[in-house]
Amino acid sequence: MKITLQVWRQADKSSAGNFESYTLDSVSEHMSFLEMLDVLNEELSVQGKEPVAFEHDCREGICGSCGFVINGRPHGPNPKTTVCQLHMRSFKDGDQLVLEPFRAAAFPVIKDLVVDRSALDRIIQHGGYVSVNTGNPQDANALLVSKDDSDKAMDAAACIGCGACVAACPNASGSLFTSAKISHLALLPQGQPERERRVVAMLEQHDAEGFGPCSQHGECEVACPKGIKLTNIARMNGDYLWAQLLGSPRVGGSADGG
Repeated sequence: MKITLQVWRQADKSSAGNFESYTLDSVSEHMSFLEMLDVLNEELSVQGKEPVAFEHDCREGICGSCGFVINGRPHGPNPKTTVCQLHMRSFKDGDQLVLEPFRAAAFPVIKDLVVDRSALDRIIQHGGYVSVNTGNPQDANALLVSKDDSDKAMDAAACIGCGACVAACPNASGSLFTSAKISHLALLPQGQPERERRVVAMLEQHDAEGFGPCSQHGECEVACPKGIKLTNIARMNGDYLWAQLLGSPRVGGSADGG
């Protein structure tokens, strides 16, 4: 099938960018989206032109590196799908596709469709881990975790840090990402000793990186390829309020703040 691409080209964050048009005449519906871009880049290289820069690694929807915007939607039209899992059968002959990088002050453009998402790494560095000495490994059933809490923790841990939530948010907020990383540990016994310190430190770094505030529009949840829920943001906000106003660790109750 024939596909026309309008691709954002930008040399670096300090350069002005613009859209350039490319036409591919023999795109197979069985190609993945990134394979289609590989074909485009082969043609550009043969013509002596600069290939389109785009980020990728595993191409299995795990690493979170491949994200960009397709026709105004982060990762493209299919729900719970990363760009590398998107196939050309999702489009039809004659379609025009507009490709551009994730737009956010915290995600400066490196080149073309590649942005610097290291701000997310710095949020993790400010508390997204357990640093207390937990001693020797215990027996499997010695630390009891409810099925509900373990399911929620696993769902939050599914976040791959792709940044689609930031690109979809009208405020360019990273709250869905940050709340997923906070919730993952807040729901487990191992995360309780540092729970209050963690949420304060990670949210302070979130704001310092230039991400906007969350206003509960919900576009982030829709754009997330792993289906991370807004309830994580509510949990994060509750933890932050507790830490700021009460300034003391929880006593009793469930890991989810009950």
